[in-house]
Amino acid sequence: MEAYFDGQHHPQQALLPRAGYVALDGDQVIGYIAGHRTNRHGCEGEVQYLFVAPVYRRRGIAAMLLRLLAKWFHEQDAQRVCVGVADDSPREATHFVESVGATPLKKHWYAWEDIVAVLQERAP
Repeated sequence: MEAYFDGQHHPQQALLPRAGYVALDGDQVIGYIAGHRTNRHGCEGEVQYLFVAPVYRRRGIAAMLLRLLAKWFHEQDAQRVCVGVADDSPREATHFVESVGATPLKKHWYAWEDIVAVLQERAP
């Protein structure tokens, strides 16, 4: 992620700016999310990273992080936002993005037609 924020790692069709948020338990990082503006897959924003430590999952942390990034996307006028879910992602990843309103876009990709909907959703 350091290279991503330093501008040395550029996902396909990634644009600036980029934003990220971290969830802490005391001084321990238990989760993070990051995203950027994009033109990829006809989207205006892309969630690049989303991780919550296994022992902290199913507590609403991913939803909270996503809401923070959704607010940032909204402030950037990025309405249609996509996220990739790789084959090696945890099993819960697909269920999570669907539970917060993302719909299938193409193989391994989901999208929110309007990311503002995430701000109005209750935590899964």
